[in-house]
Amino acid sequence: MSIDFNQHIIDEFRANGGRVGGPFEGGRLLLLTTVGARSGTPHTTPVGYLPDGDRVLVIASAAGAPKHPDWFHNLVANPQVTVENGTFTYEAQATVLTGTERDRLFARAVEADPGWADYQAKTSRVIPVVALEQVPAGPPRMSGGPVSMGTALRRIHDAFRRELALVRKEIATSGPRLGAQLRVNCLTVCQGLHVHHTKEDTGMFPALAAQHPDLAPTIDRLGVEHEKIAALLAALQKVISADTSEPELVLAEVDRLTEELERHLVHEEEQLIPILDAAIPSS
Repeated sequence: MSIDFNQHIIDEFRANGGRVGGPFEGGRLLLLTTVGARSGTPHTTPVGYLPDGDRVLVIASAAGAPKHPDWFHNLVANPQVTVENGTFTYEAQATVLTGTERDRLFARAVEADPGWADYQAKTSRVIPVVALEQVPAGPPRMSGGPVSMGTALRRIHDAFRRELALVRKEIATSGPRLGAQLRVNCLTVCQGLHVHHTKEDTGMFPALAAQHPDLAPTIDRLGVEHEKIAALLAALQKVISADTSEPELVLAEVDRLTEELERHLVHEEEQLIPILDAAIPSS
């Protein structure tokens, strides 16, 4: 990609909370900032990614070019990188995967999108697969800078909405069986929702209840909603994990989860955002 095209995507990504049009519309995209191997200056590049539980995978395909992309050379020299996913900005450790792990994950990517195989066929080099794992570094940072806590909550909710919609589309077009990467995509969003709700149950909700005793009935109801969603997450995970998962059954569970989750998110936003927006900015 040209520098001008890259910058256009970067600007659009940052202006729209990770959403872009053109060839990347509806896909999973992040901004990867590496330190130049020779210059020592930061360079930001839009790259597609694959969910992989607690980490994300990026593939240094360069569209099948004969040489690795510059960002790959940079992270080999300086594996500490910065990731922007449209909601959060975080530091990550880049690990170039090798051997059977690289081969297994590249095959998983090809199963989900044969375009990766087309890129590999164009070049004699082995296309690298890189894992990006978040480095704990204090409170999460919202992409674009500090915002109110209410705005932060809505952005997090919108990220889950987008990911569930994308997973649903992938399942609906998957054919007669679920591929390994699609299963990982489903399980990753389930894990993310579980972590998000656990943090609310143990952190935000008790803090709000202590500061606003009149909110106790609302907090209690939101907690009950979390329990309902937890049951739906467990049901979805069970179907996904079955050896003979049928896409129709998984799609039905995703729809059940999405419907219940949307009701919960709207309720939580209506009740809590006005209160959170009156608080100090998030980081």
